[in-house]
Amino acid sequence: MENVLVFLSKGGIIMYPLLLASVIALAIVIEKSISMRKKKIVIPEITSILDNIKVREDIGLAIAICDKHKGPFANIIKVGLENMELPREEIKEILLDNGKQEVHKISKGLPLLETIGGIAPLLGLLGTVMGILKVFNVIQMMGVGQAPAMAGGISEALITTIAGLSIGIPAVVAYNYFTSKSEGLILDIEKYSSKLLNRISSFSDKK
Repeated sequence: MENVLVFLSKGGIIMYPLLLASVIALAIVIEKSISMRKKKIVIPEITSILDNIKVREDIGLAIAICDKHKGPFANIIKVGLENMELPREEIKEILLDNGKQEVHKISKGLPLLETIGGIAPLLGLLGTVMGILKVFNVIQMMGVGQAPAMAGGISEALITTIAGLSIGIPAVVAYNYFTSKSEGLILDIEKYSSKLLNRISSFSDKK
């Protein structure tokens, strides 16, 4: 631990925003790893009841199950069920409007992760430039023969570059992974929303 702290201290002031960026990125990755599990979003109990809605009397049970499981998927299905008496096109519009609001929750935090993936290497580059500038200042004041005096600036330049890339690369990989996963979950939600729309429209046709 002490060696890590010494290593970070040699990176200069740029290490502080890099350290903050790494903590935020790690927190987002952990949160998304937990919240974006498919069974936590596209809840099996709700998909099961959608498959088994046969008569209008089943709607009440379906709504009760949606109340039991909070989340984007449950909220979208509940809105569709509660407005089943409306014409098909109105239900479709309600599902679309509500869906846009709810699916946004799935990808919450990902833009920040993308930003960290982009700025971390740039912060590392800034630290590199600052470290090289220190080396040139030492050369200007003491000449090129003062290797120990120049070592601090060179270390700062290298450490910030390493830190920036070490944070940025995993952040970009994680962002791409969770973006792809969120798109898959949204497609699943759209599929079941369409199934719901067809099912409740069939009830209206039987009136």
